[in-house]
Amino acid sequence: MIRIASASGYWGDWSQAPGLQIRSGPIDYLVLDYLAEVTLSIMSRQRAKDPNTGYATDFLTDVGTLLPEIVEKKIKVIANAGGVNPRSCAKAFLNIAREKGLSGIRVAVVEGDDVLSLLNGRPDDPAIASLTADEKPYPEVQDRLTAAHAYLGCAPVVEALQADADIVITGRVSDPGLFLAPIVHHFEIAGDDWDSHAFGTVVGHILECGGQASGGNFLGGWETVPDLDRLGFPIAEVHDKSHATITKHESLGGLVNEAVVKEQLVYEIGDPKMYATPDCYADFTTIQLSDEGDNRVGVAGVKGNGRPEKLKVAGYYEDGWMVSGQISYPWPDAEKKAQAAGELLKKRTINLTGDVFEEWRIETVGYNACHGNLSTSQSPDEVTLRVAARSQDREACEVLGREFSPLVLTGPPGATGFAGGRPRPSRVHAYWAGLIPRDWVNPRVEVLEL
Repeated sequence: MIRIASASGYWGDWSQAPGLQIRSGPIDYLVLDYLAEVTLSIMSRQRAKDPNTGYATDFLTDVGTLLPEIVEKKIKVIANAGGVNPRSCAKAFLNIAREKGLSGIRVAVVEGDDVLSLLNGRPDDPAIASLTADEKPYPEVQDRLTAAHAYLGCAPVVEALQADADIVITGRVSDPGLFLAPIVHHFEIAGDDWDSHAFGTVVGHILECGGQASGGNFLGGWETVPDLDRLGFPIAEVHDKSHATITKHESLGGLVNEAVVKEQLVYEIGDPKMYATPDCYADFTTIQLSDEGDNRVGVAGVKGNGRPEKLKVAGYYEDGWMVSGQISYPWPDAEKKAQAAGELLKKRTINLTGDVFEEWRIETVGYNACHGNLSTSQSPDEVTLRVAARSQDREACEVLGREFSPLVLTGPPGATGFAGGRPRPSRVHAYWAGLIPRDWVNPRVEVLEL
């Protein structure tokens, strides 16, 4: 059996989780998922300003400080904290080890997901124009792309583990692939054993969102979850290549039962019979869950079928400017006043700039910003008006930013909570999702040793 502990579901997740996972009981692998589409966008902008940045700095502060304990307990660490710059992240991590007087640490760097130069280098390739995407055809964004990263599977992480790496730092490896890798490595799963890959992918999908699989964000009974102040992140005890137990450290808070696990299983899966990852298609309708005791849920029975011929690409391109701001309105008629103020702000701005905005968003937070017309709320005591707009014209966005403050004395009564200065325009880095032929992408693994 191997114990795989989740310690991060995104960049900015709970900083105490890695330490609690390491110190509260035995684990073999500590796995941290930092990346999402918006995260890569932020990191690519950071790297554009400073070529030595572009990775999850939380990995250094939250995990780097635990290195002596990690080494002592012989825990393997896997993280896609490298973002758009895994090599710089690895070097910074090794510097921490050096400062702590450690030696003999092997840090593997997984690269090859950055495909921007590859795409730019094939301008005449007929396949370029036919790259599929969710919304925009590739030629529409080709000349504006600032970053493009393919989703790698578990194979390069497995290669790093086979090279006896202690720490594996990757770029855009798929979320479940991070957790699948130690299962494939430990149980020596064959590349075409699709059922085992699907099983490991399901285990990874359960763990990839951190505390969400151990009682955090639990819609089915959040008030029943004990000791959220010491939430124990989920752990998979993997018994073989088809059976695992989802659990947590006994001394920590949280809740692991079938309801909690099921909520995570249906999170962002698309077609449940064909859950697609770079490693396989997993049939979620074949998953068998079982109650194995307090805070113990068994996972088995998973079937898989082949793998996609193409890899997903997360691309980013500059698409104008946006500005947003907010201001609050109290009872009586809080929502009515906020909506009127939002429309007033829009009219005043357009009177000055012309209709140069491509998108407006006028929301009343506290009434219907999240659920829109599905809201059944009665008249609220107060709401916060949030207005955001996007345009290719930076000056028009500046005008909108200046129009917020005058609402206090020239709009509906009771405006309050406006602070922090005028909203300022910021660049829009739009997201483009596409599919790229698998054989265009060549992952690379290099082990750096201290």
